[in-house]
Amino acid sequence: MAAAQAAHWQWENAAAGSVAGFTTVTFSHPLDVVRTRFQVNDGQNPHLPSYKNTRQALFTIARSEGLRGLYGGFYPAVLGSTISWGLYFYFYSKAKQRYLKNRDELTPGLHLASAAEAGGLVCFLTNPIWLVKTRLQLQTPQHLNRPYSGFHDALKTVVKDEGWKALYKGLAPGLILQVTHGAIQFTAYEELRKVLVNFRFDQSVLISNSADLLTTIDYATLGASSKLAAILVTYPFQVIRSRLQQRPGIDGIPRYVDSWHVMKKTAKVEGVRGFYKGITANLLKNLPSASLTFVVYENILNMLTLPRPPKT
Repeated sequence: MAAAQAAHWQWENAAAGSVAGFTTVTFSHPLDVVRTRFQVNDGQNPHLPSYKNTRQALFTIARSEGLRGLYGGFYPAVLGSTISWGLYFYFYSKAKQRYLKNRDELTPGLHLASAAEAGGLVCFLTNPIWLVKTRLQLQTPQHLNRPYSGFHDALKTVVKDEGWKALYKGLAPGLILQVTHGAIQFTAYEELRKVLVNFRFDQSVLISNSADLLTTIDYATLGASSKLAAILVTYPFQVIRSRLQQRPGIDGIPRYVDSWHVMKKTAKVEGVRGFYKGITANLLKNLPSASLTFVVYENILNMLTLPRPPKT
């Protein structure tokens, strides 16, 4: 019965995920710009701006670059987030439907497998969008290369100057990040949600019926808690990906060759702290965003899955 219900509502999962992703990125994008600029600043590139902390970075970018700077890469961020969340929830629900066959309930391991599978597929499909977003966020008035005029110009220029393979720079750490981050986040979310339902109500209540039992505050808390666990474990992969995806210098030579090169150089020059640069902005961006995302997702999903009148 559970598998049949999942089959009927897969498109609602995708729609709810897309709206959730669009909503969160709109409000949190300036913090995403700050996070990216912190992540790539290894202290050895004089052409990258340096900031003391998140607050000072926001004020500096706003004063020197205006809204254009704070919202650099906004279009690919919206596009990527909307597509990613939509595909993620869709693939995640499809995987859960498949694993639910001949089962009454999914185990934590199957939740993990479902989230990992969805994360890997989404990462491969959206990597070019995230690469362009990163590069647009790093453009400043001091940029030495010809600046990209926008998303499409960036795509064309990357392919022309660096080849189509450049669109997949950072794919390896991105895959690890997406698979592990999503797996940890969604597993934590599902398990914490189950614990909360069982704590408040009779343990015989099915988790699939808990949508009517939990409040908006519950969803916000669950979203933030699961996101925090995922961030603390996987953040170094974000730093590695951002450093690989930054634009080569005017000589056309990239600062880093591959993920191993990033890890060795970062560990040698900056130590462990280098792998957590920008984490304050990341937490400020993602904890409220995760709360809002799951609140929007659960409420839209509930709205879309209201009982339909029987066919006559």
